[in-house]
Amino acid sequence: MILDNLPQLPVPCVALITTLIIVLAVRYVRSPWRKVPPGPMGLPILGNALQLHDKAWMFEKDSKQKFSLRREISEHMMYLNALGQSILVINNLKTAYELLDRRANIYSGRPRFIVAHETFCGGLLMVFMQCGDLLRRYRRASHEMLSKVAVRDYHPIFRKEAVLLSCAIVKSPDALDKHIERASASAVMSMLYDYPTLEDEHDKTLTEIHAFLDRMSAASAPGAHLVELFHWMIHIPERFAKWKREGMEYFKQHSAMFKGLLDTVSKNITKGSERPSVSASLIKDSNRSGLSNTDIAWLVGALYSAGSETTATTLAWWTRAMIAHPEIQKRAQDELDAIVGRSRTPTFADAPTLPYIQALVKESLRWRPVLPLGIPHTTTVDDWYEGMFIPKGTLCLVNLWQCHHDPTSYGPDAESFNPERFLDEEGRLIPGPAETRDDGHSSYGFGRRLCVGKHAANDSLFISIATVLWAAQLEHTRDASGKEVPLDTETYVDTGVIFKPLPYKCKITPRFPEAPSLLMEEIELSKA
Repeated sequence: MILDNLPQLPVPCVALITTLIIVLAVRYVRSPWRKVPPGPMGLPILGNALQLHDKAWMFEKDSKQKFSLRREISEHMMYLNALGQSILVINNLKTAYELLDRRANIYSGRPRFIVAHETFCGGLLMVFMQCGDLLRRYRRASHEMLSKVAVRDYHPIFRKEAVLLSCAIVKSPDALDKHIERASASAVMSMLYDYPTLEDEHDKTLTEIHAFLDRMSAASAPGAHLVELFHWMIHIPERFAKWKREGMEYFKQHSAMFKGLLDTVSKNITKGSERPSVSASLIKDSNRSGLSNTDIAWLVGALYSAGSETTATTLAWWTRAMIAHPEIQKRAQDELDAIVGRSRTPTFADAPTLPYIQALVKESLRWRPVLPLGIPHTTTVDDWYEGMFIPKGTLCLVNLWQCHHDPTSYGPDAESFNPERFLDEEGRLIPGPAETRDDGHSSYGFGRRLCVGKHAANDSLFISIATVLWAAQLEHTRDASGKEVPLDTETYVDTGVIFKPLPYKCKITPRFPEAPSLLMEEIELSKA
C-alpha cells in the first residue's frame, strides 16, 4: 500500500502540529477582527480602494446598489478596507454622536498626512494636527477669540460685506458666484487680519492663499503620494525625493506669507492703529496662550482655510434653493418686510425676530453639506460598539449627506429644502435633532474636532442671506422662447473635499425701486 510506504512522523512532531492547529483555530475564533462592522467585499491587497475612488456611493440610499456584499451592510455604519487601512463610514447622526461626541477621547485623532501636513505645513496646520499639547493650545485660543460673544466684534464687518454683496449681485447678476466668493473671502480676511475690503478675487494676497489651499487639497487626495502608503519612504534623502524638496520649499513660502500678514497686524498694534481682528487679539494674548508668532501665523492661516470657501459654497447652494423654491423665498421676504421694512437694511439686532431667516441658515447647511465626508477622525485605541469591533487606527468618515437626508432624523421630506422643519407651529425656532447640539445639522463636525469658527459662520450667513433677500429677487433665467432654463440642484462639482453646485446664471432684480440707492447709502456710511 502507498500509505504504508509514507514516512511516519515522530510523535512529538504530530503533537506540535496538532497543538499549533488548535492554537490558530482558537485565535481565529476569539479574534475581534471577525466582528468588525459589516461591509462590502474587496479585491485582494487593494481591498475597497478602487470602490472608494468613485464617491457616488455616498449618495445612494441603499449601498447595495454600489457594493457587492460579503454580508448584510448595517443601516448605520459600513466597514471598508483600503490597502490595509481600516475605514468606518458612519451613516446616521445617532451613531456619529455616540462615537465621535460621547467617545471623543478615543475618536479625535487624525490620519497622518505626510506631504500635505508634515512637509508642506511643518506639522502646524490645525485641521490635520494630531491630538497633543499644541492642538489643545490652538483650540483653546481659537475658542476664546471666536466665541459667540467675541464674534460680535466682527458684526460690522459681516454686515458691510453683506451690503456690498447685495449691491454687486443686483448690478451684475451674471457673476453671482464670483461676488459670493469675493464677499466671503473679504469678510474672513477682515475678521482675521483687519485686511482691507477685497475689491475682487484677483487680490495678490488672496491669490497666494488660495494657491496654498489648492496645494493642500491636491497633496491630501488619496493616492497623491506613495509615501502616504509606504511610510518608510520618508527616510529617502531629499535629493532623491521630489515631493520632499518641493514640500520644504513650499513650507518656507507658506510660512513667509502667513508671517507677513501677521507682521502687518503687529506693526498696527505698535502704532496704536489696529482695529478688532483675531490676529491682534492672539498677538496681545500670546503670553497667556503660550503661542509663538509662528504658531499664531499658522493658526490664523488655518482659520482662513476652514472658513472662506465653505461659507461661499453654502451661500451658492442657498441661492439655488431660493431659485428652485420661490414660495420659500417669498415667505422669507414677507418676514423681512414685516420686521425690517423697506427703509433700511437688516441688522443683527433683527435676528431674534427673524426666525424664518435663521431657519433658512440651518436648512442651507443641512440640505447640502459642503464637506459631505467632513475631515476624517481616527481611533486612538481599539473600541467596541453594539458588539462590533472598531480597531485602533480606524479612519472614521461621517457620511453627512446620508445623515442629513435621513428620514429618521428629519422626517419623510428629508430630501427636500424645507426651513419649516426648524420651526414650531407658532413659527418659533426649534433646535432640531438632539444629536446636533442645537445647530440642527452636523456640518460643523463632531466632538473635539468641532469647527471653532461656527459662530462666525452662522452670523455671516445670517446677515448675508437676510440682506440679499431684502434687496433682491432671485429667479430662473428664460431662454429665447420664454421657457425657464432648468436648474440642477442635484449634481455637484467635486473639488476634492468641498462639493459645489453647478454654475447657473440666474435673473436677479431689485425687489423695490429704492433698494439700490439704500444699499449705496449703507456703503458710503461704512466708509465714513
